[in-house]
Amino acid sequence: MKRNSLVSSDALDPRRWWTLAVLCLSLLVIGLDNTILNVALPTLQGDLDASSSQLQWIVDVYMLVFAGALLTAGSLGDRFGRKRALTFGLLVFGLGSLGSALAGSPEMLIAMRALMGVGGAFIMPSTLSILTATFPAHERGKAIGIWAGVSGLGIAIGPVTGGWLIEHASWSWIFLVNVPIVAVALIAGRFLVPESRDEAAPRLDIRGFTLSFAALSTLIWGLIEAPARGWTDGLVLAAFVVAGAVLVAFVAWERRAPSPMLDMALFRNPRFSVSSAAISLAFFALFGVIFFLTQYLQQVRGYSALEAGLRTMPVAAGLVLGGPLSAKLSEKLGIRRIVPVGMTLIAIALWMLSFADATSSYGLIAGALVLMGLGMASAMAPATDAIMGSLPEAKMSVGSAINDTTRVAGGALGVAVLGSLLASGYRGEMDSIAGLPEAARDSLGGALALGDPRIAAAAQDAFVSGMHTAALVAAAVALAGAIVAAVFLPSEARSSVREPVAA
Repeated sequence: MKRNSLVSSDALDPRRWWTLAVLCLSLLVIGLDNTILNVALPTLQGDLDASSSQLQWIVDVYMLVFAGALLTAGSLGDRFGRKRALTFGLLVFGLGSLGSALAGSPEMLIAMRALMGVGGAFIMPSTLSILTATFPAHERGKAIGIWAGVSGLGIAIGPVTGGWLIEHASWSWIFLVNVPIVAVALIAGRFLVPESRDEAAPRLDIRGFTLSFAALSTLIWGLIEAPARGWTDGLVLAAFVVAGAVLVAFVAWERRAPSPMLDMALFRNPRFSVSSAAISLAFFALFGVIFFLTQYLQQVRGYSALEAGLRTMPVAAGLVLGGPLSAKLSEKLGIRRIVPVGMTLIAIALWMLSFADATSSYGLIAGALVLMGLGMASAMAPATDAIMGSLPEAKMSVGSAINDTTRVAGGALGVAVLGSLLASGYRGEMDSIAGLPEAARDSLGGALALGDPRIAAAAQDAFVSGMHTAALVAAAVALAGAIVAAVFLPSEARSSVREPVAA
């Protein structure tokens, strides 16, 4: 049976909640892979004899390819079928995961991680566009709330899963764990996921594909490299200039292309543009916090990788509880109230983290993380619903890809900016102490490796000072996002997009 992109309440698919389960399972591996690898880096360095540069590329190449291919993958899903795009993405991601687990050299692992990035770029926008095509308006907010909760859940449980697998198995299992999840999603999706596409079958926008990949991948490369190289490094500045120039060329082409992959008029809709900005700022905070909090828990508080991962779990609890709840509240109060409240909760959570030090009670950390999870869910689910509700029905996948791109860019920017602030604050504090070895000035890990209690205590204090600065800056960014959302988001609770009768 042929399906339209949006369904009416009188043509409900009885399988739709099972469809959502398959989509959430597919999405879970994407969230996991964003954070599960970090705790395995020391083991990988020893087993594969990887250099520091190779370790960085093992982590970064996935995000680089993933972000660069998102818009292209979304457009292809609209053109050839969203279920087909999801199936293709799962197959490629599964093969990349298996290849990563079997890799015997850093070069092979980097190549397989790039393949996983291609698969992820097809999976993530397909899940949201299929969800939007399957659920009617009166259920879509609840479904997207669950989808958003699972999206954040995968990110939050990654460090725990990775830490447990490293302690009880081997680093290969952080990739092998994806294979059975992918297999179940492929088999269940064959029977439970409906197909939908842009029935107009527009011509492929090859130039748009090329320009979008070049702009996004160059931008993400610059954001990834900036903390290590410095924001004024020639290559980093060149990357930002090139990304900006190519992005301008992409916009100019899309405005006059006969069959553009992205309708630039979408950004004139405040539901679309402001909601996208809110999601980007929320992920700026989440990825930035996970980046410095896992270091704080291990290197300042002395927890193992698994113990540190377990102590970041309260954010997952907040996400799981807040996703469905935010959908109900947004229906009653409207996104103009709920999204700013969510962003404000994120800002308060970050402000609370600015009080954490080497002797703070874990209750302070747990409370801040629960609040952050609730804020993330309160902002992310209604904003995602607003984005998808403002899209023309034929462009669900590419619109979803824009939503996903804002997440990736926001997360990369959060790690880059907050990581740089943390490093600068640490270095400034350590430079004020005379007679310290250079290794202690470079990083907290280098200082702890020296085995000198005096140097270790000074380095931990310096790290905490830098962390406070990063947390306060992130809080200010989240609060600015709350103000923007409160001022510019429209007040109606639901999208005004007309829903056609399903065929």
